[in-house]
Amino acid sequence: RVLSLELNKDRDVERIHGSGINTLDIEPIEGRYMLSGGSDGVIVLYDLENLSRKPSYTCKALFSVGRSHPDVHKFSVETVQWYPHDTGMFTSSSFDKTLKIWDTNTLQPADIFHFEGTVYSHHMSPVATKHCLIAVGTKSPKVQLCDLKSGSSSHILQGHRQEVLAVSWSPRHEYILATGSADGRVKLWDVRRASGCLSTLDQHNGEKSKASSEAANTAHNGRVNGLCYTSDGLHLLTIGTDDRMRLWNSSTGENTLVNYGKVCNESRKGLKFAISCGCNPEFAFVPYGSTIAVYTIFTGELITMLRGHYSTVNCCVFQPHFQELYSGSKDCNILAWIPTPREPAPDDISEESPAQQHLNPAYEDAWSSSDDEG
Repeated sequence: RVLSLELNKDRDVERIHGSGINTLDIEPIEGRYMLSGGSDGVIVLYDLENLSRKPSYTCKALFSVGRSHPDVHKFSVETVQWYPHDTGMFTSSSFDKTLKIWDTNTLQPADIFHFEGTVYSHHMSPVATKHCLIAVGTKSPKVQLCDLKSGSSSHILQGHRQEVLAVSWSPRHEYILATGSADGRVKLWDVRRASGCLSTLDQHNGEKSKASSEAANTAHNGRVNGLCYTSDGLHLLTIGTDDRMRLWNSSTGENTLVNYGKVCNESRKGLKFAISCGCNPEFAFVPYGSTIAVYTIFTGELITMLRGHYSTVNCCVFQPHFQELYSGSKDCNILAWIPTPREPAPDDISEESPAQQHLNPAYEDAWSSSDDEG
């Protein structure tokens, strides 16, 4: 299904944002409600369900925290995230140096955390049962952990040398956190440990720097501005301004050396890309200029480029229940990408091209349209 993703001509997402869209999140409970955050500070909540039951429909905005709202973010919203266990709460963080915890029903902030610098990214663990920590990446090299239970940001993880652009909790171990920084490093932390840092990922797998100290390890030769775990938590995908994407074994810290080719990345801040869930093989959806590049994670193959936005794509989010993709762009639009339903014609099998023969038969007939785009 993912191989046949295309722009859905029958589904629009109501256009509310008057400026670029930086971040999207779909709640994991039903997969029905989506949040978006814009560069003017506005947050919108959409219902993705087709309530009209008509073939063509618009996903309606249920409400928004607009410019006139007393608690609206003053500057660009960089990250929105649903509370993982309950749609009654969501979180947002912004260049206005705050992280806000919102009550979905009243649209009032239940809590506000203030930081000394710009907030680039925050994340809540999708699996945590024993802690309520929100990891926050800011202009400071220190990673902040905010405790929802106590309302304080007491924990600090020290080790990066420059601003922290991306943070992500492991979906497998609730105390393991990955962080990416402008210093070119990706660090894995166990937040229960006093020192915190478990390892600093090394793109050379220790070969070059056997003699030198661990401090020399870098994951990228540029700013690391995006990271995402695979849904099973066994691998971590990172992206840097060196135009490289790397796949790491998250338990050994080893660079798997999958080659994705040049992955253009000119973002000066965090880049929000997505990984599929429940597909075989798994795919990565990476904003790439005004398009979205779709890669197979374990072979590095560029499957297709999804074209439809008029300007830079800032974020995308995968809806695993229906294997759909939503993307947000500087052009103020949110686009829905869905698998095309296609009836196999009886003569399809006889005309199979050599390029199709190595594919899993489960999806070889969906391949043809992207042959000329790789």
